[in-house]
Amino acid sequence: MHQNILQNLQITALNAMQEAVLPAARQSDIIVLSPTGSGKTLAFLLAILERLDAGKSGVQAMVLVPSRELALQIEGVFKAMGTGYKVSCCYGGHAVKTEENALREAPTLLIGTPGRIAYHVRSQTFDPATVHTLVLDEFDKSLEMGFQTDMAFNINKLSSLNRRIFTSATPLDALPDFAGARNPVEINFLEHRDSVPQLTMKVVRTTSVEKLETLFSLLCFIGAERTLIFCNHRDAVERISDLLRGYGLVHAMFHGGMEQPDRERALMKFRNGSSRILVVTDLASRGLDVPEIASIVHYQVPLTEEAFIHRNGRTARMHAMGTVYLVLAEDETPPYLSELPDDLTLPEHDQLPPETEWETLYLSAGKKDKVNKVDVVGLLLKKGNLEKEELGLIEIKDEASFAAVKRNKIDTVLAHLKQEKLKGKRVKIDVAN
Repeated sequence: MHQNILQNLQITALNAMQEAVLPAARQSDIIVLSPTGSGKTLAFLLAILERLDAGKSGVQAMVLVPSRELALQIEGVFKAMGTGYKVSCCYGGHAVKTEENALREAPTLLIGTPGRIAYHVRSQTFDPATVHTLVLDEFDKSLEMGFQTDMAFNINKLSSLNRRIFTSATPLDALPDFAGARNPVEINFLEHRDSVPQLTMKVVRTTSVEKLETLFSLLCFIGAERTLIFCNHRDAVERISDLLRGYGLVHAMFHGGMEQPDRERALMKFRNGSSRILVVTDLASRGLDVPEIASIVHYQVPLTEEAFIHRNGRTARMHAMGTVYLVLAEDETPPYLSELPDDLTLPEHDQLPPETEWETLYLSAGKKDKVNKVDVVGLLLKKGNLEKEELGLIEIKDEASFAAVKRNKIDTVLAHLKQEKLKGKRVKIDVAN
């Protein structure tokens, strides 16, 4: 069974942490401590899968997560595994009616944020008494974000619960009483040699006044690599975005003050290659479904070493190489770095990176209109006159669909599709904002 799933995910073998999780989860409650990007999601999904009974109805397993982005990522991995089991995802900012419709025929696996799951439990949208397996993913983050009350409420309603899996990218103190863990076995890969990212670190010196301009010069130096720029505050994200927009540098931004659809669209454009620069707050340091990232830029250094580690965990995932840049003004020295990395001297003249290869196309029909990826592929290849290699990542949302199209083909595609329909319905097709 596992081999078919690995083939579906295009993975050749499980790593050491994943191999350790499976036998342990068969025997007892477990705590999985492992760095960001080390494959915890697949580990606990495989553990869940071993406990599912195809002959039983109702929700059998639940995953509670601290953010909607993480919920969507886990749902995506489970669907890609090709298990045949139904999965549903519930989170704040998502239409309640859509979730209620999805829960009418109970999924085998339910993923969600603590508050939204608590809402459905209170509304009796599904029966929590059928759940036997619970995963509390990024449990340290959930505690840090104050979800104790909702988590305790949900766990208290799971009357048939007999297995708990906790995951964390940092060491956990004693588990709180509400977690109900019984002699959990700890699987600790935080210091495991195979999990340590292979990072090169560089310091870029500047002044407070010139910091934004220095960042632009650094991005010109980095060139066409996927890059995450971390800030401590939303206003810094906005300032950087304004600067890059002024230079005509394609990018996306992501912070907690944005509306959920805007955040999802920013991540999607980063995933599909329409933008290779993503400017973020620490909201993006954990659990986001983003591709391999070559460069991390700390425009503002985080206050704690833990936050620094989590940010850097977004690159060098699964043992790839990555570069971390610290942009330091004269008064900035991270207290948790006993020794600063070598300085990087930037070229005297800036040269804008080449445009991204892809552009994102928006179609005003989605899952609610019974549209799927095959429909979108057919429309774009047959009616849009695209070749297969000119069409990239496609994502279908509830009310819209998005497709990455080669930038040099976007105008031609739009011209071809002016009068076309999707599923017999006239749809708006345009470049995604």
